[in-house]
Amino acid sequence: MNSIVQEKGKQAVEILKEMNIDLWLTFVRETSAGGDPILPLIYGHDLTWHSAVIFSKSGERIIILGSLEAEAARRTEAFDEILPYDQSIKPVLLETIDRLNPSKIAVNYSVNDVHADGLSHGLEDTPYRGLLVSAEKIIAAVRGRKTPSEVEKIKQAVETTDMIYKKAFEYMQPGMTEIEVGRFMWDQMDKHGVTASWEKAGCPAVNSGPESKVGHGGPTEIFLERGHIVHFDFGVKQDDYCSDIQRLVYLLKQGETKAPEPVQRGFDTIVKAVQAAMKTIKPGIPGWEVDAAARKVVTDAGYPEFMYGTGHQLGRTTHDGAGMLGPKWERYGETPDYLLEPGQVFTIEPGLAVPGYGYIGLEEDIVVTSNGAEFISDPQTELILK
Repeated sequence: MNSIVQEKGKQAVEILKEMNIDLWLTFVRETSAGGDPILPLIYGHDLTWHSAVIFSKSGERIIILGSLEAEAARRTEAFDEILPYDQSIKPVLLETIDRLNPSKIAVNYSVNDVHADGLSHGLEDTPYRGLLVSAEKIIAAVRGRKTPSEVEKIKQAVETTDMIYKKAFEYMQPGMTEIEVGRFMWDQMDKHGVTASWEKAGCPAVNSGPESKVGHGGPTEIFLERGHIVHFDFGVKQDDYCSDIQRLVYLLKQGETKAPEPVQRGFDTIVKAVQAAMKTIKPGIPGWEVDAAARKVVTDAGYPEFMYGTGHQLGRTTHDGAGMLGPKWERYGETPDYLLEPGQVFTIEPGLAVPGYGYIGLEEDIVVTSNGAEFISDPQTELILK
């Protein structure tokens, strides 16, 4: 039994009613080779033959699939009808759609959201072409509106991430390399039975000092030195859900009892940018407004704007699709215009560089509430000194 699959199926029906779309059809084949991104949420297993997962606004939850996979579908307890076939899906699929008699059929294609673009070119042939609409908004809502069970799973991943961070801060010492610290964190993931939120080679990122390249390249042989900012970007995947958190340590030089003024000023600026984003968040506003609030704090303080969005959705993947907290840049398409909704989980991650010291970036995981937002991660508001 997969309670998340059951929850998301019921949620999908309510979303179809809300959006006045008769039918949502997810059509796949051999998903171990190229599955639809939404399938883990609405079914939870691979499928082999041509298969169709159908939700209707009148409440039907139907799956049509190869006869050898019918028992797996039954065990999900997520569908009212399980329709197995042997030779061809076509007769039972056409009969089902005709019976439901939709005026709109949402299928999984999208220009803006890769997580809503699961229908391949080879599966496009259909006699219902005139009825088809994009399922982009449906999928954005199903992925984005986290159920309480999903939020709890993300919280558990965040707690494990915090635990590993604390161990790493105790372990790290000047003279170690970034990769030594990274290996320690990989060992901790193994110890706690979790995996990396994104590609392991780049998770964690450990950036010591001004010469270390920030991004997804992973830790290197650069040494941790006194007078360096050490920046971390790290998350774990636990029970199918991810965390994504950035943290900062300053390695005190001999005789220093606090961080130098440029480092402290940069850190305080990013803390204020995170807080500005949090104060701006509320349901019904577009994501670009949150990004603008955080970005303004950084640029008003005299720093260059950061060349990425302030935050992305978080869930079963680190970048969980749909709307984002980002600027209206071409590469983000329409996603910064998506409106915030209660239950969505986002990162907030502004950043800046301090010449001669390194990169300052914080990342917090938050959930949108009915009247604002709450932190899931315990936010870093004080610079860790070591």
